[in-house]
Amino acid sequence: MQISPGIEIIELCLYIKKERILVVGDLHLGFEESLNKQGVLIPRLQFKETYAKIEKLLENLKPKLVILVGDVKHEFSTISNQEWNNISRIIKLVKLHSELIIIKGNHDNIIKPIAERESADVKDSYTLGKIQFLHGDVIKKPLSKIIIIGHEHPAISFKERPTEKFKCFLKGKYKKSTLIVMPSFNPVAEGSDITKNYPLSPFLKQANIKNFEVWISQDKTYYFGKIKDIA
Repeated sequence: MQISPGIEIIELCLYIKKERILVVGDLHLGFEESLNKQGVLIPRLQFKETYAKIEKLLENLKPKLVILVGDVKHEFSTISNQEWNNISRIIKLVKLHSELIIIKGNHDNIIKPIAERESADVKDSYTLGKIQFLHGDVIKKPLSKIIIIGHEHPAISFKERPTEKFKCFLKGKYKKSTLIVMPSFNPVAEGSDITKNYPLSPFLKQANIKNFEVWISQDKTYYFGKIKDIA
């Protein structure tokens, strides 16, 4: 299903069909190790699942370019052993199939040593035609007609099922631009409920989020209309 002309939702990713660009948001590799250090013991299945899903997308879509829109790693101030190994493996996997651009997120302060070792390109922002790719923690001008961000980890609950959250895509207006917000690709993190929590991204803080439209990707993609009609 298209979220915008030429931009399709495929699972938890976006695919820009004409240019064959696969966009993936917020991997947060190393998240499980961080939880384990805090005493939260969960099976370390995140990377295996993430790797398999990305590999399948690459094989099925055959993109020319993959863009990771920030927060590839989880730890702010260190590079854990799990992060170093897993990020290296993801970069190698992607580069077997396509070109790769990493957009630096607020968790990616020290991702460059890994990226440089694997000859991966790290940018603060990337623009192709009318589409601009940002992480979403900082507004970087000039802004393009369409802006794609991560950072927010949007999820949504419904009045009929208030205790259950679903990762979602959002689309709305930020000033004169169309803003598309991607969910986290991380299978462990549920996301932040946009019907209950205050936005994190400065883009959403300055926008009328109640007028944003919602898409949920499950067995297929479902369109739910505007947030104000759901919450």
